[in-house]
Amino acid sequence: MDREITSIKVQKHNQQRVNVYLDGEFAFGLSRFVAAWLTPGRKLSKAEIDRLLQEDTYEVAFQKALGFINHRPRSVEETRQRLLKKGFSDEVVEVTLEKLVQKDWLNDLDFSRQWIENRNTFRPRSHRLLAYELKLKGIADNTITQALEDFVGDEDAMAYRAGLKKAQQCRNEARPDFMRKVGGFLGRRGFRYEIVKPAAERLWALVSHPESGCFDDTE
Repeated sequence: MDREITSIKVQKHNQQRVNVYLDGEFAFGLSRFVAAWLTPGRKLSKAEIDRLLQEDTYEVAFQKALGFINHRPRSVEETRQRLLKKGFSDEVVEVTLEKLVQKDWLNDLDFSRQWIENRNTFRPRSHRLLAYELKLKGIADNTITQALEDFVGDEDAMAYRAGLKKAQQCRNEARPDFMRKVGGFLGRRGFRYEIVKPAAERLWALVSHPESGCFDDTE
């Protein structure tokens, strides 16, 4: 049995959604986008109502995803887990992700490149650790490899830059303690021993000669 739309009211706490009243009673809420074609006096069948509610679910999921990825860059897998946590079905989540990928609003390669560039600028670390971090974000191995190829660099120089701040903090330590602390720090940044040792030696040479000037991150 068809039901008649008797009123459509904008929600008080969300101007982007409306409340739909059927036969004089509140029936359901919809996004304004989904409800755009509805007008009072129009009659809706059960099938039309079901379709509206389904479309609204997809629209809500899409808007939730946009809010999530607009806060900062996200990977596809991060966005998937966010939507699942919000209670959306697998089908709704996958359709939403596909739409975002098609619009290039989700792009794992771009995300990976931004992640690596940010790390290299503010917290340098080894390619091995960068790859591990991206793996935790759900990035595919081939995408990680491609992203890292764009940032091929001298890991000796990267380790040196990564250790500058730590070396400054440890500049008053005796050499054995300095080497242990700075070396341990670089190891936790993912650098291999054969990279760590010479980098720590260079940093010790820097702090043990105050006349060399202030610390900087240039080679």
